[in-house]
Parts: sequence; C-alpha cells; structure tokens
Amino acid sequence: MALKSKLLAGAAVLMLAAPGAAFAKSGDEARIKALEAQVADLKAAVEALRAAQAAPAPVPVATQQDVAALRTEVQDLKVSTDKSVAALKADAPTATVTIANAKPVIASTDGRFTAAFHGVMQLDTAKYFQDDHLPTAVTVRDLNGGANFRRARLGVDGKAFGVFDYNILLDVGGSGAEDAGRIQDLWIQYSGLKPWRFRIGAFAPSTGLEDSASTNSSLFAERPAVSDLTRGLAGGDTRIGVAAIGNGERWFFSGAYTGALVSSLNSGAAAFNAPTFDEQQGVDLRVAAVPFQGKDWMTHVGATASVIAQPADLGPAAAVRYAVQLRERPELRVDGTRLIDTGAIDTKGLVAYGLELAVQKSSLLVQGEYFDINLERRNPAAGASDPSFSGWYVEGGWLLTGERRRRNIATAAFDGPTVAKPFDLKKGTWGAWELTARYSTLDLNYAERSATVADRVRGGEQDVWALGVNWFPNSAMAFMLDYYQISVDRLNTAGAQIGQDVQALNLRSQFAF
Repeated sequence: MALKSKLLAGAAVLMLAAPGAAFAKSGDEARIKALEAQVADLKAAVEALRAAQAAPAPVPVATQQDVAALRTEVQDLKVSTDKSVAALKADAPTATVTIANAKPVIASTDGRFTAAFHGVMQLDTAKYFQDDHLPTAVTVRDLNGGANFRRARLGVDGKAFGVFDYNILLDVGGSGAEDAGRIQDLWIQYSGLKPWRFRIGAFAPSTGLEDSASTNSSLFAERPAVSDLTRGLAGGDTRIGVAAIGNGERWFFSGAYTGALVSSLNSGAAAFNAPTFDEQQGVDLRVAAVPFQGKDWMTHVGATASVIAQPADLGPAAAVRYAVQLRERPELRVDGTRLIDTGAIDTKGLVAYGLELAVQKSSLLVQGEYFDINLERRNPAAGASDPSFSGWYVEGGWLLTGERRRRNIATAAFDGPTVAKPFDLKKGTWGAWELTARYSTLDLNYAERSATVADRVRGGEQDVWALGVNWFPNSAMAFMLDYYQISVDRLNTAGAQIGQDVQALNLRSQFAF
C-alpha cells in the first residue's frame, strides 16, 4: 500500500510539471529545484517497486507440505495403475495361432503352454500275385488285395506349465481292415531336467533304429519283419509303461519298464488283449551314438535289449497259460495274414538283443539291424531245449533331387527329407524323389527237423526283397510305390511244405501333419 501511495504522489507531481515550466520562465528557481527533487524521489520509488515485483515470493511452509503429500498421492496412484494394467493383461487373451506345414499350433505368448493338432492318413492299395497251383497243404491260397486305411489318426500334443509335455493320439486304422478306434498314444512327460525326460502312460518305447523312426517318413510302407516283431515283445504301440529318455547331439539313451497293451475289444486287438490274471512285465533298453561324422556324412551305431520278465497269465483255462507267440506279416498289411508263426510257447521269460548300424553320405542313407531272440521254456517236456530265433535286414534310400534325410537327435533315428522345391506346376517344381531297396530275413524255425516233437518249433523262415520309389510333393504329403518278392519256407506239424512265394505291389497315399 505504501508503494501505491508513492505512485499516486508521483503522478500528482508529474501533473504539476507543466506549470513548473511557466514558473521557470518567471525565474522561480527555488520551486523548480524542489520539484526536481520530488521527481527524483518518485523515480527511486518506481525502481524499488520494479525490484520488488521481479523477486520471487517465498513459498509458505504449508505449501511445501502440500506438494510432498501430492507427490506421495501421485506415486500411490501410479503403483495402483500399474497393478491394474498387469491384471488387465493377465485377463486379456495372450495366445497365438500359427499353421506351419499344415499343422495348426496354439501357443501362449510366454511359450509355457502349447497345443499342436496332428493327424495321419495312410491309404494302402495293394495287389497280391500267388501261384494257382500251390500244394494241397498250403492253407493261405488267396491273399486279399484291395485297399484299406493302414493308419487314420488324429490327436494333439504340446507343452504345459513350461516343463511338461503331453501327447494324445487316437487311431481308427488297422491291418487288413479298419478298426473301431482305440488309444494309440496317451502320455505325459516331465522335461524340466535337461537333457532327460521322464514319461508315463501309453506309448511305444524305443526298441531299435527302424522302430524309433516315424512311420510317416519310413523308407517303405511297413517296417522290416524282424524289426516289427521285436518291437512288439516288450514294447510296441499302445504299450503302458514308464520311461527315462535322454539325448545330446551325438548320443541317445532310453530305458522303459513296461506292462500290458491298452485293453481293447476292437477287432484288431482282441486276440492280443484277452483278459489276464496278471499282466506282462517287461523292460526295453536302447543306446545309440554318432561316433564319426563330417560335413556331409555320418555313421550311427546302437544296441537294444528287450526283456519279458513275466509273460501275461492267461488263466488256468487257457491252453497255454503263459504263452509267448512270435508271428509276422510279409511287410505289407492290406491283407493282415501272417505267413510265419511259432504258435503259443509256454514261456518263463524272453530276452532279445539287437545291433544297429547306419551310414549317411549326402543324399544316400544305408542302415541295417540284427536281432537275436531267446526264450526260456516253462516246465519244458523231456528233450525240449530253450528255443532261439533271429533275423536281420539292410535297406537304403537315395534322394534323386539332392535332399537328405534328417537325423532326429530326440529319437536317434532318421526322418523324411525337407523338400527343397515343393510340387508346383506353375513354377515347374516337382518335390523330392527317392529310390529305395531292402532285403530282410526272419527265421522262426528252431530244430524244425528234430525227431523230438516237444523240442521243434516250425514257425517258418521268411525272406523279402523290396524295391520302391517315393515321391514327396511337399512336407505333408507322400506317395510310395513298392514291389515285394516274398518267399516263405515253412513245414506244418506233419512235415509238409506250407510255404510259398508271393509277389505284391502296393501304393501308399499319405497326408500327415
């Protein structure tokens, strides 16, 4: 208020400045000096007022406290907002959907949960050629050609909680005829202790090189006879068990304790899954390694052991209570007939050993396996010894279009090729083409010409030559044309020849994702 009074006084002085000029003219010097002194005071007051207005006013203590409180409130609001945003993100959809090589996959954004849908269609169309003038003792005189879905599968596999894997697979395909449907795979696996995995459920344990390869990418429509027989002793499809599996880039181990097959009343499985008093107990072991490899070549070696520690107890009413029966088809299943068969052998236990070897050089792959099967009779009759059987095969594939089959380190087996140029007429590309060949032999005879009836086993010996050509239009499709020359040498209980030579031609059409 004092500054305002001074300003008013200054204004009044300025209003008197004009009359001051008149006074000067009249020579009143004293009054002029007085007025000049007042003007100087007024200027000083104005400068003081300007200085006061330019200086910042001190902030009251109360205002600083308010600012501090406000800052605390803002920080609390930020924390609350962050929590709300995190909650909204947790509730919001976080899954991604992709389709790669025709396989739909749903996955959480953090990768801890996945679900991949997979399916297989394998349609086999075959023609058998048999001699019209077979000996009268031969009972299998007409193998039925035609078509059937060897495999028709649909399932889902994936990851749960980051460290568990799972697989669910149903199949309605079959040998000779389609089935009503059954569980093929149903298991969970802990994979959080790398490089080891621990599995429980229904699955096929690893029992050899050919057995461990995917049926979607095999060289021929079916496995070699000895491989297919051996895998079903203590392992095979739908086998219930627990397993420990481990692998690195160049080594593999699998050990499984197994029980019975998944019980089924369907046509294809009824003979193998009759009600039992005590289920079979077995063990499957396999080790494999890549001891040598170079830029475009590698060698693979391995060994397997399958043990039936306790055969299934079929009950006191069964003709053979603890039966083990070895039998096999001629590497083609449009007709499901088995041309070699030991019949039921009363068995205390069984051990089968196998050796495997493979060599790959660029587009050429050659592999083979040998198996030796030994049974221990239960309460053998006089003069009966423990029988043994054996078999082996060698097969190869040469990719004409330059691709190479991929070695799967998780299974220690060879999968199909990655198609470099998928089939496309507009681009003039034709996919991948492969030539294949195989020889296999399986001998289920033991002392077949012995005079001691209780000792001899006349299961028969089967040799198969096969040639084929495979066409992979893309990563999901395959067409396989195979020719088989099958020779069976087998005597019946009377000593008559019931074996025969058979030729077969098969075309497989496959879609797998």
